[in-house]
Amino acid sequence: MKNQNELYIFGEVLFDCFPTGEKVLGGAPFNVAWNLYSFGDGPKFISRIGKDSYGVKILEAMKKCGMNKELIQIDEKRPTGLVEVTIQNDEPSYNIVKDSAYDFINTELLPDSTGKGILYNGTLCLRNQISRNAYNTMRQNHNLKIFIDVNLRSPWWKKDQVLTSLKHAHWVKMNEDELDLLIDTAEDIKMKMSKMQKTYELEQVIITRGAQGTIILTDDNEFHSQAVEKVEHLVDTVGAGDAFSSVYIHGLRAGWPVDVNLHRAQQFAGKVIGLRGATTTNFNFYQEFMASIAP
Repeated sequence: MKNQNELYIFGEVLFDCFPTGEKVLGGAPFNVAWNLYSFGDGPKFISRIGKDSYGVKILEAMKKCGMNKELIQIDEKRPTGLVEVTIQNDEPSYNIVKDSAYDFINTELLPDSTGKGILYNGTLCLRNQISRNAYNTMRQNHNLKIFIDVNLRSPWWKKDQVLTSLKHAHWVKMNEDELDLLIDTAEDIKMKMSKMQKTYELEQVIITRGAQGTIILTDDNEFHSQAVEKVEHLVDTVGAGDAFSSVYIHGLRAGWPVDVNLHRAQQFAGKVIGLRGATTTNFNFYQEFMASIAP
């Protein structure tokens, strides 16, 4: 699956507000878009921000690094998204502000047409019907293959909506707890993955398990797994899953074999947990990683 033309990232952009007072740009789709831009993939990011100081900061950050801002919508009434992050036992928890600008992505402001390629989205941005309608308009372009990054943040998800979205997906990524919530049986992890793959005819089911590594099931019924390498420096795990998704999408576009893609995605996730938050404006961080995996 080499040389995919278009790459669209759909969903939220927000600020993660840490107990230390730091405010870091975040949101899974934004993190993925930022990483992929830094890798040279040229993603087109579709989101909506408020006409406020946080929105200005987002546009300034995107302009400074050269990211495409054409598909960022401005909401005159609703605020830019915010999330209060707390860290307990090295694991983040999130208080996500409702009715944020990204919940109201306007279908009429979407690109007129798209070519062949990939559409990435998380599940948080589908919590509101307005943005869900916009997403459905995008995914109905049958030239786009869908990568869904499942993020089940209570109370902002409904099981039937998430499972419905899987019907149109080609790849789906989630953690083991999220798999258990969606496939509520007493079966082991591989049986649950098989059930999900067969039910929704997915090309790949990707299950991350933190320190235990990742398992991938492909549509030829082959399982692939990769242990996690030793982490040299841990700051927080915010954005580790987004880092994994970013490299994995890059690898899908480049035509990497599954095992190679899995290994490199976990390598990058291991580096991102050494950052405060999910991304950095130090672009040497990304260039050095890409150089380290170059043939």
